[in-house]
Amino acid sequence: MRDFSAEHRWLSINTITLDRQGDLAAIIEACARHGVTAVCPWRHKVAEMGLDRSAKALRDAGLALSGYCRGGMMVADAAHRQAARDDNRRAVEEAAVLGAPCLVLVAGGLPQFSRPGSAPGKDIAAARAMVAEEIAYLLEFAETAKMPLALEPLHPMMAADRGCINTLGQALDLCEALDPDGSRGLGVAVDIYHVWWDPALAAQIARAGARRLQAFHVCDWLVPTRHLLNDRGMMGDGIVDIPAVRALVEAAGYRGYAEVEIFSEQWWRLPMDEVIATCIERHKRAV
Repeated sequence: MRDFSAEHRWLSINTITLDRQGDLAAIIEACARHGVTAVCPWRHKVAEMGLDRSAKALRDAGLALSGYCRGGMMVADAAHRQAARDDNRRAVEEAAVLGAPCLVLVAGGLPQFSRPGSAPGKDIAAARAMVAEEIAYLLEFAETAKMPLALEPLHPMMAADRGCINTLGQALDLCEALDPDGSRGLGVAVDIYHVWWDPALAAQIARAGARRLQAFHVCDWLVPTRHLLNDRGMMGDGIVDIPAVRALVEAAGYRGYAEVEIFSEQWWRLPMDEVIATCIERHKRAV
């Protein structure tokens, strides 16, 4: 396993970690000040700044990308399905302009939450079937754009509203059905927050292998967790054995960034420089 203790060259900051502290320009400047060499932008930050300006600012700062967040939210009723498809094609195009190595996909849950305005539904099996159909559709476009897609399974507590693909095994089943040998660029994003609990995690990471492992997201799980979305912990503050999970992904061949992605009301209240400095320190000793 790589030694992270002496430097942070393999640290990437997902911009959601600094979502309340500033715009993308401010995040880019702060990362440069701290010697952070990679980021993963969220689409709303890029939209605020403008796609071309964002791409130029990232290039000028010498920042690499570990991914682009996010496409997905694919489950919709008939009236909203084309809009969802169009939105995901735009996400692929944006990722290509930015030079991202992959577009992270969050599948979406039941239609009324995945695409607001859709008719309510309760059939999660139908939602999962639609995700498979929509990834197949998007993959054709992403192949043309040469943009890999990284499907991110979400914790089961988010199955209804954010993601009905809930285990790494489910995500890999889709990958193998739609892209059997991995040559079309369909893989997975492994986010510790969502998968740490899975008793099949070690076997599924090994199954994924280097070709499927396109992104690795780190944070921690707090006990108690006070909010289903916005109470992630900084690495080392919770109960996840993060180095053990990193050892699994690296044993499977992953050599990319450990991307810090923290949705947290607590950390959003702190100054940007303090959060980045803490990410660097924890990346060295807790990842």
